[in-house]
Amino acid sequence: MKTAVILAAGQGTRIWPYAEVRPKAMLPVANKPVIGHSVEALIELGFQKIIVAGHEFADQIKNYFRNTEHVTVIDVGRTKGTAATLEAVREHIDGDRFLVLYGDSLVDKDDLARLIKDQDLDKPSALVTPLGEESSRDWIACSLSNGFIESIVGHPRGRATHRFAAFAFPRSFLHYVQHNSGVFSNIQVGMMPPMEGYLEMSLVDYMNDGGSIPCVEAQGIFVDLDKPWHILMANALMTEKLCAQLYENVLGRGASIHETASIDGYVRLGTNSHIGRNVIIKGSVIVGDNTTIENGAILVGNAVIGNNCYIGNYCYIEHNSAIGHDCVVSHAAEFGGVLMDRVYLYHYMEMSGIIGTNTDIGAATVCGTLRFDDGHTSHVIKGRREYPRHFANAVYIGDYCRTGVNAMLMPGCKIGTYSVIGSGVVLNEDVPNNTYIRVKQELERVPWGPEKYGW
Repeated sequence: MKTAVILAAGQGTRIWPYAEVRPKAMLPVANKPVIGHSVEALIELGFQKIIVAGHEFADQIKNYFRNTEHVTVIDVGRTKGTAATLEAVREHIDGDRFLVLYGDSLVDKDDLARLIKDQDLDKPSALVTPLGEESSRDWIACSLSNGFIESIVGHPRGRATHRFAAFAFPRSFLHYVQHNSGVFSNIQVGMMPPMEGYLEMSLVDYMNDGGSIPCVEAQGIFVDLDKPWHILMANALMTEKLCAQLYENVLGRGASIHETASIDGYVRLGTNSHIGRNVIIKGSVIVGDNTTIENGAILVGNAVIGNNCYIGNYCYIEHNSAIGHDCVVSHAAEFGGVLMDRVYLYHYMEMSGIIGTNTDIGAATVCGTLRFDDGHTSHVIKGRREYPRHFANAVYIGDYCRTGVNAMLMPGCKIGTYSVIGSGVVLNEDVPNNTYIRVKQELERVPWGPEKYGW
């Protein structure tokens, strides 16, 4: 098997506000787009032709892989679902068998290797991952029996145990893809599917025609970046994995560690990067090129930090944080979560969550992460109220945003792209794209002077 197809034409409406200026496949995971991890794994596994089927913002994917051999990005236009997206690149697929991945999923390379190895060449096969604590109602789910898919149901109320992570198809399976009905009909009574052609429905048709589907259960990391908190989950897991692979300090050309730095772990420093005076690191850290960490910066736990960053002046970075490229975290700023590229955090601010590209956080901007009832914040995603088990109380700030001094963001707030939260605002609701929220105050003037003090 030498050909792989990555499906990346979805709109990403559930992950608002992070797919407004990029495709979901370009969401950063440990400072690399999620699709970058997939392509890297496929190349290491020997795939010689990787087809990316994209649509909106596909040019960003083309730009990212402009110097990567074996990758072809095709804009398939707006399709009616994942089956139609795969059908749109049929003529580019070589060989008798090929792999299919989703562009917004983080999949472990070793699991993909097991899927490729453990296969019946004449049958479609699937890599599946346990639902665990996730609700089956959020996914097209399946149940297993003796190493085969037993049933596939769309967003069931229960009974299902797994969901799909990747597929290996014989070329003959494209017959089922071509004749996809355009609606997922294998649902429980009372459910309401959208008019969309899901690839998994073609698997249902195959099973209804008497076919059997062997499966491989994932053992490594798998995250489907479907909602904002999944970005935090993927970054935390990948940061933990990458940092666990460090067994000694690795310093690039011109890199250095000052003798006063205290490091309880290992560091990998890129070219011309430096850890300066009085830095405290309680974990392992991976740092890109031309980055400086100095002046009492405190990193509590593992972290991945990009190129051309400045981290210093007694700032505090939480465990498993991912800091993008060209970022500044300085002057007693506290942060935990994911910073995308070109984010500035200054002057006694405290943030926990995701901050989008090119965002400036004003002095003393703070977020709340602990509710008075010690509970988890509910989120409304496309009109549906959801209760994430992790990162529910984080804040989610979109790309190209700003906050003014002393802004306060309550747990779980999401701020749309190109928006501003003005000085002194106490925010306790989501903010749409292209919106400026500011305080409207009423001032009262009263006469005052020495006479008030008895003169």
